[in-house]
Amino acid sequence: MERWLALELASTIRHDGDDGVADDLASVEGVTRWVEAQAESLSGQVRIRELSVDEALRSEIVALRQAVRALFARAVSPAPPSPADARRLMPAEEALAYLNSVAARESVVPQLDWPSDGTPAVRLVSAEGDPAVRLVSAEGDPAVRLLAALARAAVDFLSGPHRDRLRACSAPRCVRYFVKSHGRQEWCKPSCGNRARAARHYQRQRQASDGGPAAS
Repeated sequence: MERWLALELASTIRHDGDDGVADDLASVEGVTRWVEAQAESLSGQVRIRELSVDEALRSEIVALRQAVRALFARAVSPAPPSPADARRLMPAEEALAYLNSVAARESVVPQLDWPSDGTPAVRLVSAEGDPAVRLVSAEGDPAVRLLAALARAAVDFLSGPHRDRLRACSAPRCVRYFVKSHGRQEWCKPSCGNRARAARHYQRQRQASDGGPAAS
């Protein structure tokens, strides 16, 4: 299943399984667990073993998430945004400026790759020269590299083809964004679809018992 780092960041705000919203980044320990879970996506960009999460870094990641979710809300408009933060979204222009400023904290450069038996192409590698990863960077602070990598992932997502398929799940109590994988998909996962259908059925039954018109 395809994963997008920007969507993973936005999804750290989620339904808590009851009637509220859980925040996976609410503590330094939570951020540490989340970053470690993104090791594959961050490979070559961040030396996770050298990263020490503190409250300052946690706050910056949360602020970046706020900007990403504001831009996700802009992407799904005119459809409603996620209800988790619909009433307190960062203004889109402010979110855009913040995202770009964080992405610019790490200076990166491309390298030309021209094999003797092939054609020249841009090869994006790490400072260590690993051709399997993306960037050449002289930045030594892993926290800066993490924040910039998260911001670049959001830039890539929002400037790419997946943005047009981004949706806010409409199931009751769900606050997730998701990338629509087929034409009739309305919910982020089957359990949300089951909950939405159950809610619709309950509403039809209630309207019928009240003598009102049944919902279609």
